[in-house]
Amino acid sequence: MQGTADIALIGLAVMGQNLVLNMNDRGFQVAVYNRTPSKVTDFLEGPARGTHVAGATSLEELVGLLNRPRKIMFMVRAGTAVDELIEKLLPLLDDGDILIDGGNSHFQDTERRVAALRQRGIHFLGMGVSGGEEGARHGPSLMPGGSPEAWPAVQDLFQAIAARVSDGSPCCDWMGDGGAGHFVKMVHNGIEYGDMQLIAEAYDLMRNLAGMAPDAIGEVFQGWNQGPLKSYLVEITAEILHRRDADGSFLIDAILDAAGQKGTGKWTAINALELGIPLTLIAEAVWARSLSALHEERQHASRLLQGPKPGGPGVSVDEFLEDLQKALYASKILSYAQGYMLLRSADREFNWNLNLGGIALVWRAGCIIRSAFLDRIHAAFTRQADLENLLVDSDFREEVGAAQGAWRRTVGRAVQAGIPVPAMASGLAFYDGYRRERLPANLIQAQRDYFGAHTYERVDRPRGQFFHTDWAGTTT
Repeated sequence: MQGTADIALIGLAVMGQNLVLNMNDRGFQVAVYNRTPSKVTDFLEGPARGTHVAGATSLEELVGLLNRPRKIMFMVRAGTAVDELIEKLLPLLDDGDILIDGGNSHFQDTERRVAALRQRGIHFLGMGVSGGEEGARHGPSLMPGGSPEAWPAVQDLFQAIAARVSDGSPCCDWMGDGGAGHFVKMVHNGIEYGDMQLIAEAYDLMRNLAGMAPDAIGEVFQGWNQGPLKSYLVEITAEILHRRDADGSFLIDAILDAAGQKGTGKWTAINALELGIPLTLIAEAVWARSLSALHEERQHASRLLQGPKPGGPGVSVDEFLEDLQKALYASKILSYAQGYMLLRSADREFNWNLNLGGIALVWRAGCIIRSAFLDRIHAAFTRQADLENLLVDSDFREEVGAAQGAWRRTVGRAVQAGIPVPAMASGLAFYDGYRRERLPANLIQAQRDYFGAHTYERVDRPRGQFFHTDWAGTTT
């Protein structure tokens, strides 16, 4: 007997619940299951009361509620929990059924699952979901990849529940085979780390160099959100800085300065290292969170280590803020440029055929890094589909060039005042390295040849010819 539900969702934490309600609002019949049965009951009697959502107390019952091909999405913790759930479901499925992992799984796990399940006749999708609780409820950004045969069967459903931009386009499109969807989501999260760190550095400079109060800083971010920096993260930063605690003080001052992380930023940095991509800004954002977590050590070190005490910015506050805005914008361009370098490298490595401009469109709404800036990235790849780096696009090249004076002054003031700006500074260092025709790596290669006979190439010989010098002797 065939059921009538369009899709099943397993995992009724907040994200899962909100996705179910979103699907129900769009006219889809959803069946739900959770390994803790009481969560199903609580959901059906609470947030899902009055909807068409059906509950199941076992996986067998859940599968029986579905029409064919069966489509089962799970929002569970990444790792072994996903594999264990797949193994429990497999005996209940038929050829052509579709499993969809909407969690933050590592892309290589998704690659493995796609290949293994293909041998069993089951289609598997690894889909990045971004937007948090609000996005899940009202329209997330969705990044599906995996078995291409499955996409036509779920395309209408996922594009219906996705966020939409002003022209009505859904923020959901096919990313590519295997782990492409989860890789794109991983890079999205890495860029998110970079954006958040850059904003935090700008806040720190305003607070501790310019001596501004949180509400005044919030006003600055509100103003910036009306221009090129317009984005969800800048918008919520302004709201955070205006929020007062119960005693009337600024809530931001009561929050412990130890940032958490769930791993996707770290994965981004690790994969950049493995692919040889200098993802310096995003990596520094990850390290900055790790440094913040050393809270007790920093308290001790602050009483022992010497350094400058932050003073005034050395110029008028208006001039300082103008420079800071430009520095933040230039750093943001750099962060996205590095993220796209990683996407391009992975695309070549794994043969995914990623649509780099299309990815920017999927990120325009619903997700955490949504911003007006993304339309311009899409335009850059529309102008030149094989663009090697966003920094050499005509528009971005001119903007960074015009902003670099302010960028340098901002980083310089921070260094002089002893205020760490690892993301802004590493971004500027990358920019200077990338624009250099000749770097001091010739010396590094000579050192490698000296102690390890690793050879070197010469500027006066074709690439691919290698030489070795007996540095302690006279032969070459």
